[in-house]
Order: sequence, then C-alpha cells, then structure tokens
Amino acid sequence: MGNQWIKARQTKYAAYAVTYILIVIAALVVGNVLADRYNKTYDSTSNKRYSLSEQTAKIVKGLKQDAVITYFNRSTRFREGKDLLDQYANLSRKVQVKYADVDRDNGLAREYGIRNEGTAVVQIGSKHEVAKSMTEEGVTGALIRDLKGTTRTVCFVGGSGEHQLDDSGREGLSHFKDLLAKDSYDTKSIDLLTKDEVPADCTTLVVAGPTKNYEQPEVDAIKKYVENGGRAFFMLDPPLKLGHEEIADNDALTNLLASWGVTANKDLILDFNPLGQIAGLGPQVALVTTYASQPIVDQMGGTATGFPLSRSLDIKNTDKTSVQKLFDSSSGSLATSNLSSPEIQKLVKDPNNKKGPLTLAAAGTYNTGKENSTGRFVVVGSSTWAANRFIDFNGNDDLASNAVNWLSSDEDLISIRPKPPEDRRITMTGGQLMWVKGTSQFVLPFLVAIMGVGVWWKRR
Repeated sequence: MGNQWIKARQTKYAAYAVTYILIVIAALVVGNVLADRYNKTYDSTSNKRYSLSEQTAKIVKGLKQDAVITYFNRSTRFREGKDLLDQYANLSRKVQVKYADVDRDNGLAREYGIRNEGTAVVQIGSKHEVAKSMTEEGVTGALIRDLKGTTRTVCFVGGSGEHQLDDSGREGLSHFKDLLAKDSYDTKSIDLLTKDEVPADCTTLVVAGPTKNYEQPEVDAIKKYVENGGRAFFMLDPPLKLGHEEIADNDALTNLLASWGVTANKDLILDFNPLGQIAGLGPQVALVTTYASQPIVDQMGGTATGFPLSRSLDIKNTDKTSVQKLFDSSSGSLATSNLSSPEIQKLVKDPNNKKGPLTLAAAGTYNTGKENSTGRFVVVGSSTWAANRFIDFNGNDDLASNAVNWLSSDEDLISIRPKPPEDRRITMTGGQLMWVKGTSQFVLPFLVAIMGVGVWWKRR
C-alpha cells in the first residue's frame, strides 16, 4: 500500500515536471518565432539617437514598390552596416537588404560604380542611387533621389545684400545649404540684376534678407515667376536705421507681397516671453512655441523656434491668393515702429506700440488659372533665423527645410529631422567641484568609519 502511494506520488510529480518543461519549451519556441518575425526594439535615449527619424519612417512606410538596399563591404565587416540597414527593413516589408562582398561580387560592385568599402546602394525599380554616407541621412537621401528622379534646384537671389549661400561665417547660409543637400536639393546663387528672369531650372526661389532695394525689373521677374506657377521663399527683415546697419525699405518688393495678401509692416517685434529669458534670448528674439495648422508646421508642435530682429505681418486672402498664418509671436510681445533707437526701455514705453501676439510668418498659394500650375509663397518677417549663427537653435533647421519641402511640393519629406547626439556632460563650477571632491574623499569615508565604530561598540 505504501509503495503504491509513493509510486503514485512520484508519477504525479513526474507529470508536473514534464508539463512544466513542455510549457517552458513551447514558450521559448514561440518567443523565438515572434522575435524572428517581429524585430522590436526600444530606444531609451532622450533624443531617440538609435531610432530612425519620423521623416525616414514616413518615406519608407509610404513606398509603393519594392526597394533593395545592397551593402558592399568585406564579408567580415557586414556588421558595420547591419544595425542601421535592419532598421529600414523592420519599417516595411517592401525593403529588402542584401550584403555583397566587394571581392567576391566585384562585377556587381563595378556595375554600381562602387569604389569604397562600406557603401550602400538603394534600388527602386530600374533606378539606383549610391548613399553618400553610411548614415541615416545618406541612405534616406538615396531613397529620396530614387523616388524623386528629377533634379530639384533651390535658387538664392543675390546682389542686394542678401545672406550668401556659400558663406560659412555667422551670417552665411552654408548650414542651410547643407540641410537642403540632405533632402537631395541642388542649390545655386542667381542674380536678377544682370538678367531679370528667374532661370527655368529653379524649383524654388529664396530671397534671404536683402539690405538694399530691389529694382523694379527684379520684382517684376519674381512676380512673373510666382504668378506662372513658381515657388518663392521670402525672409524680410524690418527696415532698421541703426547707424551703419541700415536696411532699405524695399517698397517695390513689399508692395508685390501686399498684392498677394501679405503686408510686411515697418516695425520691430520685442518679445518679453519668460521662456525666452530662460533660454538666454533677449527681447530682440521672438520665441515661438505654438503653430497654426498648415503642412509646413503641422509636425512642429512642442518644438521652439526663434526669430531675431523680426517684423510683423498682416495677412488676408485676395481674388487670386489664399493665405494662411504659420505662427505668431507670444502674447508677451509688442511691435514698435521706432526703428532708429537701440534703447529697449525707451521703445517699450511708446504708447503707439502694437500688442502681441503678432503674425510672424505666412504661407500662400496663387491661382494661375492653369491646371496643375499653382504658385506658392512663404513669407517670414526675419532672415537671421536661417543664418549659420541661429539655424541650429532648436527647431529652426526643421522649419527652414519644411518650408522648402512644401514650396517644392515635396510634402512627403516634411518632418522633424534626426538630431545630433546630445551633450549630456555635467558642467560644474570650481566651488561645486570642490564640494563633490570633499564629500567623496573625506565626508563619506568619515561617516562609514563612524558607523563601523558604532557597530563595534554595540557588539562589545
């Protein structure tokens, strides 16, 4: 009887053990199958450093046909590109990643014109583009060039004191040029003084902060360009008269914009937003944190932008144009028409000041009357925000790129671009450093010694 009970008990425990083992094995098998089929990761870095950007995700998930990314390297070094390229494959089943050894697949490498190891080629249909770098910007740029096909050129007007495209100084636009290159735009400078006609290859025209008056033939060329379906981006500073830094009124150009429904007021916005003070910005920089509903700024929510030396705009629709506000200055701002005094306190007390919020930027369309030929224009009452010294401020770079994307009818590119790694180092003053050093070297060891003596005394 006893032996039967023991055997029954052993049988029951054995059955439990076998059941548990089978459950564990089944869980492992299901887990591995799911992990192989659904590659899910979580990026815990504050700025999502190890995740693809919204822009890339939008482009990849919107693919209408298969894309093949071929990575060329030595077989022992495929891992160098795998982590990045797998993220593309995980976004869409239309993306296939292949790996080619540059030695064994030398014929294929020559066919694609591969000269360096560690290079990716993106092919969609019969089109293929070589990634300019093994970064997200490089691979996504190749995708964009495959999808867009035709060359898109952004033309910057020069000759009247505008910010210069190739100037790498504080007031230049070389950083803006680099941003446009990442979206696969070509750029060039043009002069409407010598030839009063916008070149036919200009996808978008940029007028970036002229300090001198445009002559009427230049304005007529811009008018003809937009009203025939062209796209133009105007960044116009207030006509300040401060000693040697004098900005022309540019009435001919502002009158053209007024005829389209955008009046550029002759004033200067001063912003006393507390958030701007926290960010270290003076009142001459208008801080924007909220945006209207328009494709250029739809995804800018929660991102701040700053606009040094801005003027306000008044907008309205006309019989040919439809105009939308993009964003205002804060409710703590004001606009003064005194453009010749550098004394902020004096300007603030002027009873004629306009109170904020005040419109800072607008986007509009021009009805040409022709099918599939609508003109577009964007007007911002400041230009320095896009210059090298300020374009890296928070979301300024995204706004500049988004504006050109919308003007060029590349709405699929509008998004928040990848951000560089954040510098998370702790900066301490000399006094703070001495406090940390003293605490770690003397105070904490002394407390440990006191506790040890206390324990010894109690046991004794």
